[in-house]
Amino acid sequence: MAVDELDTRILRLLLEQPRTSVREYARILGVARGTLQARLDRMEREGVITGTGPALSPAALGHPVLAFVHIEVTQGNLDEVGDALAAVPEIVEAFSTTGGGDLLARVVARDNAHLEDVVQKLISLPGVVRTRTEVALRERVPHRLLPLVEAVGRAARR
Repeated sequence: MAVDELDTRILRLLLEQPRTSVREYARILGVARGTLQARLDRMEREGVITGTGPALSPAALGHPVLAFVHIEVTQGNLDEVGDALAAVPEIVEAFSTTGGGDLLARVVARDNAHLEDVVQKLISLPGVVRTRTEVALRERVPHRLLPLVEAVGRAARR
């Protein structure tokens, strides 16, 4: 989808002021409310905007340990293992990958002992050959999209 300069200004506002009303966004941007709503609807329909819920902190929910678990799967079992991962609440994301493993899961836990329990649960899943776990020590770059939106906006102006 082509994102133009107005779209990037809208996205920037959504990221910087997520709790502001559509009417206020329109006022800030100097566009009609209907124009803004049509842009938002299009970007949702085309998958640019994928959610509007709050960002939650696993640490504040009692799960301060973050680990990345590489999961090697027997051939032909990727879908089944992926489905099984979805049933583990401590897995907050999982991706099929290339390289040293078949899946990469982002896992949160209450403490290291709990992390070990989660990893043992993953190892016991049918189709899982082995896992390799890397514990995150400190977040260096928090999840962000604003720099990407700004780069897309600069490219749209060219």
